[in-house]
Amino acid sequence: MSDREAAARSTDRLTEWVDADTATRGLIFWYGTALADTPEAAALRVRAAHACRDAYDPELGLVPWGAAFGGPRLLARVDGVPGTVPLLASVDPQAARSHLYCYLELCLSKGPFCWTWQYEPPVGWAPCDAPPPGWSRGRAWLLLAVAEAAHRLDGDDLAEAARRLLPAPVVPPADEAHLDSPPDTSSAAVTAVALLKLGHREQALALLHELVSTHVTADGRLLNGCYDLAAGTATRHELVWGDFFLAYALAALTGLVDAHDA
Repeated sequence: MSDREAAARSTDRLTEWVDADTATRGLIFWYGTALADTPEAAALRVRAAHACRDAYDPELGLVPWGAAFGGPRLLARVDGVPGTVPLLASVDPQAARSHLYCYLELCLSKGPFCWTWQYEPPVGWAPCDAPPPGWSRGRAWLLLAVAEAAHRLDGDDLAEAARRLLPAPVVPPADEAHLDSPPDTSSAAVTAVALLKLGHREQALALLHELVSTHVTADGRLLNGCYDLAAGTATRHELVWGDFFLAYALAALTGLVDAHDA
């Protein structure tokens, strides 16, 4: 079996998630299909885009987190933004803009960063304690969503949002409020892609140089990702999204793909 055939079969296995009640359809279906060039992948992406639009709640102004993983359904979690913005933009730009700007308002405009909010009628949105404000991947996910929107949606104020979210071009600790916490290379890989999309090539290059020279094994695995510091789960591991975004960033940096292909 060729690599392309194996990739196509893996992409097909995503189909059952189209109808799952989760805002992570963005990560699953945008980044799971956007670099594929098969009619089947394109059709799957269209189905996922329409599913996101159908899940959009006009009263809340966003696609809620959903119930697919258990827990409260009416959450706004920052990992429900990347990928969802371009999926929505392909079928309903107004919903895409609303989804992103609701997150920007919640995460950036109410004091310290807060990456998860729960909707509690009739009070409205209430902040959640986890993940903590220093969660490095929260910053990375939202920066990636802003970079996606800057290429697809009108919004002069997106530059200011990107400025607030830009980190130093180094691998961050998993919790930026605790500098002694383990690094999260997966956050750095996501950030590198966002930087390339935003045109910050030199910052992306510095970050990728640190990842490749310090954290990548001889056979190409990105180590030292931190999945869940608070729970002590996979705190110094190879993480699949870390590998993906590192490969995507390197491919974009070397011209194998366009930074805006996905």
